[in-house]
Amino acid sequence: MYQFFSDISNFLSEPFFKLMNQWEGIPILSAFILGLIGALAPCQFTGNLGAITIYGTRSFQNNIPWVHILLFILGKIVVFSGLGLVVWLMGNEFQSNLTLVIPYIRKAIGPMLILIGLFMIDLIKVRWTFNMGKIPERYLKDSKLGSFLMGVSFTLAFCPTMFILFFMTLMPVVLSTSYGAVLPSVFGIGTSIPLLIAIFLIWYFELGGALVKRGRKVGHVVQRVAGWLLLILGILDTLTYW
Repeated sequence: MYQFFSDISNFLSEPFFKLMNQWEGIPILSAFILGLIGALAPCQFTGNLGAITIYGTRSFQNNIPWVHILLFILGKIVVFSGLGLVVWLMGNEFQSNLTLVIPYIRKAIGPMLILIGLFMIDLIKVRWTFNMGKIPERYLKDSKLGSFLMGVSFTLAFCPTMFILFFMTLMPVVLSTSYGAVLPSVFGIGTSIPLLIAIFLIWYFELGGALVKRGRKVGHVVQRVAGWLLLILGILDTLTYW
């Protein structure tokens, strides 16, 4: 069973990684392609879907809010750039320390996938929240700063897939490249491409608000399906590496 899911995963990801390997001599293109792959990670997918719903709805009421969209993307880029800059400044010391904890991280991925899957299918419901300070609603509502902060908060929610892509795959390229400090920004741009394409299509084809409502229902179904898939993959991963 594990081999079956492994074959499916390899089949879906192989074209992207082949493309990345073809351009491995050009780190900036590798970073961009990794960002495109990262856009499919659960945390980025749901974040982009939420942004599409928010800004897509606004585009029906007024003109498409490009300023807010770009500020949302800027928030994502700032987070990736900040994390990447810290790793780049720490250099090989960070990489060697990270190598020591990789086996433990690998073991933790399975249980984390199970936990995420349980949340996504609503078998575990969180009845509490943790806020590091509350920003007044009037400050966030339709504000440019609110769009920027939303991009930051969505990006800080790292999932296992994004963690592996960013820290395990991109960071070695960052550390081995003279201009590595800029690669996380390129990665962040790559994760935002689906959002830009979706908003442009909604605007270009003048899609109605009903489509967004339908999209929310579809999104809920997709979340459930993805949750069950993550749960199964998490169980298989745990059985394999524990």
